[in-house]
Amino acid sequence: MKIVFMGTPEYAVPSLRQLIAHHDVVAVCTQPDRRAGRGHKLQMSPVKALALEAGITVLQPETLRIKKAPVGDAEIQSNKEAKEIRSYLANLEADIFVVAAYGIILPKAVLDIPRLGSINVHASLLPKYRGASPIHSAIKNGDTVTGITIMYMDVGIDTGDMILHRELTIDPDERTPSLHDRMAELGGECIIEAIAMFEAGTATRMPQDDSISSYAPMIKKTDGHIRWDWPTDRIVNLIRAFDPWPGAYSLYKNDVIKIWRLEKVGMIEDAVPGMVLAVDAGRGFLVKTGDGGAWIAEVQAAGKKRMTAKDYLLGHEVRVGEILG
Repeated sequence: MKIVFMGTPEYAVPSLRQLIAHHDVVAVCTQPDRRAGRGHKLQMSPVKALALEAGITVLQPETLRIKKAPVGDAEIQSNKEAKEIRSYLANLEADIFVVAAYGIILPKAVLDIPRLGSINVHASLLPKYRGASPIHSAIKNGDTVTGITIMYMDVGIDTGDMILHRELTIDPDERTPSLHDRMAELGGECIIEAIAMFEAGTATRMPQDDSISSYAPMIKKTDGHIRWDWPTDRIVNLIRAFDPWPGAYSLYKNDVIKIWRLEKVGMIEDAVPGMVLAVDAGRGFLVKTGDGGAWIAEVQAAGKKRMTAKDYLLGHEVRVGEILG
């Protein structure tokens, strides 16, 4: 099978690696190199690194959309680049485009280029969690099962017909990095299975039920703000989902303190949510939640490293009766 692969982050790497091992990947599209780190040096995407290692042509357009009425030199140049890459992709005569977390909107004119269409490796059991953050959303909402969906792409946001999906159990204390890696590997397995279905002529179309769909939006830093009137389990799930980024946090004496681990306790005395109920030099500090309480066991002060609450208390005074906001 002659394939063009489109992807950018680590999540996409296992899918590309599997395709390279089993098929003819004739080109890879990935996002342009971005500046990152303290030195703000240009860094290539993980997908680009693997493609170059495998000797595959890499394309890095800023966009593949063409504006009908461009204004200014930059937009005219953008249109020129998009047209050139569209033409290049068409001339490859690929059988199929495989997309995994590419991060660039693909217009219908691009999706329709390959003979068999374009398919996506999505990290949820669609129609649940369409959008940019399906892995985080599954953990944040306390799901115990998630999975991979291979789907045909259309102009909607993850709304295309499904080809196959495979379930994956979420472990009780699992956090985003672990689930991400397991999902990425499963995605690689699923895309090979889906391509085999195309080769055998057995790839089917299963329409999604829009009435039960949900959306997983792009995550913002402020989404990690803990509300202590929530049930403890909800707070724990938020912490699990947003580890390591953006991190779940609270405000203490007007300073941001990230909370990395809680230990749930049962029903306790009535108090204002967020109130410190006890301080223990060997354990941490106990905070009132919406349905009980929780010992804060691991924290991170602004500009500092993650540490146990025990170590945090060595350099910070926390008093019973104070309120975390």
